[in-house]
Amino acid sequence: MIQGTGSGAGKSLMVTALCRIFSDMGVDVAPFKSQNMALNSYITIEGGEIGRAQALQAEAARLEAVNDMNPILLKVSGEKGSQVIIHGRPHSHMKAVEYYAFKETAWKAVRESYDRLASGHDLIVIEGAGSPAEINLTDVEIVNMSVAKYAGAPVILVGDIDRGGVFASLFGTVKLLGRESRFIKGYIVNKFRGDISILEPGLEMIREKTGRPVIGVLPYIPETGLPEEDGMVLQQRPVAGNRKSEYGTIKVVIVRLKYISNFTDYDPLACEPDVELLYSINPVEIENADFVIIPGSKNTMEDLNFLRELSLDESVRRAHAKGIPVMGMCGGYQILGKKIYDPQYVEGGYVEVDGIGLLDIETVFNETKTTCRVEAEVVQGGMFGDFSLPLKGYEIHMGESRGAVGLFRMQRLNGFARSTGPDALNLETMDGSMNGNCWGTYIHGIFENDAFRRKILNSIRAGRGLPAIGVLRSYSEIKDNAIDNLARIVKKNIDMDYLRRLVKI
Repeated sequence: MIQGTGSGAGKSLMVTALCRIFSDMGVDVAPFKSQNMALNSYITIEGGEIGRAQALQAEAARLEAVNDMNPILLKVSGEKGSQVIIHGRPHSHMKAVEYYAFKETAWKAVRESYDRLASGHDLIVIEGAGSPAEINLTDVEIVNMSVAKYAGAPVILVGDIDRGGVFASLFGTVKLLGRESRFIKGYIVNKFRGDISILEPGLEMIREKTGRPVIGVLPYIPETGLPEEDGMVLQQRPVAGNRKSEYGTIKVVIVRLKYISNFTDYDPLACEPDVELLYSINPVEIENADFVIIPGSKNTMEDLNFLRELSLDESVRRAHAKGIPVMGMCGGYQILGKKIYDPQYVEGGYVEVDGIGLLDIETVFNETKTTCRVEAEVVQGGMFGDFSLPLKGYEIHMGESRGAVGLFRMQRLNGFARSTGPDALNLETMDGSMNGNCWGTYIHGIFENDAFRRKILNSIRAGRGLPAIGVLRSYSEIKDNAIDNLARIVKKNIDMDYLRRLVKI
């Protein structure tokens, strides 16, 4: 099990790297995180919703992602608290006190998933959450030492030296845990920059003080090239992508919503040689972009009001009026419509709000969440031209949109959808809407379709008088190479023999 001295220490990426390292060794390995709190999610092969980090870890292990890899997902929704997703399906909305009272039911779901996953694989690499030394939550936590005890898993504790105080964090965690710290078998110091010889005396001192060795010091990696889980990175590192003057730069501005979700949808754009990707709430940047995207949201109506408070709805309209392509993904698609209705207070607070009005659609929220993988094809050409290749992606949304819907012909392959009923998956339905240079869709992952992504970018290039780029970049290959690179760095800088002895491999 990989635990951390706090959020952002590097647990998720460490699990990703170890899954690839052990897979390369021929070990049947799988990732597991009992409880994740994230707005980036993914649809499994069963049609359930799990954290995006666990899906990436499954890729690293060369497995299909399944619900049991993340039995509980918490998605913060605003005043209603968090949406609690168990075994891939929404259970209810709860505030913190309600969720802690729900512990026994949640813990049962965790045990069931771990047992099923462990019975099918030789090795499970478990990820903790936050810090295991949150002493105010010791009796209710189901994600750190409770899981280590249940699984009988040795724990490696990761500390972030870039934040400062790494030795105090490691030592303090052990001391606060008391007897529970017996599961900790070693440390990893992450994000180190500088001369290792200066650090070495501290490594020996922490071993002497706690009886556990530091089994690795990992260098600071400014860019892993892998999807991030925490939305905080959007504020810390707002710009991604490569500027290459020989191609001419396309500026893609993603409106940084308050409850932005699945922002990893746009990572494939950042991999293109002609794209500068920017998350922004600056009207000047939005109105002078080459492509504006309103992303998904965990609270669409709140984010729509957020845009209005900042007058960014007007900025989006002005961008559209200037001929700048505007796109809405999932919640952003709903925001670009004329009306959003919430008669059952699914999101809470508002029964009806006006959308930005660039798409001739209306959305009605209901209590059933659509989660499924899909295949689709373009029906309306527009900026897509005569694009005829099949598209793959997935849906994760509350609500149904009606009106001028018919941009894509879509087939739902698995999962759950209120409009289709239990026997209607694999039947054809329509998705998306287009109005001139504005379009929207519910299809997450649409930009991972390499030819489609390049078709859109070349259309934007043509509008700016730039020549088309004919070379396709494979996003899946780029991501896999990034996993391999991370695994090489970790393998080079930690004591793998020590780890192998711990897990008896």
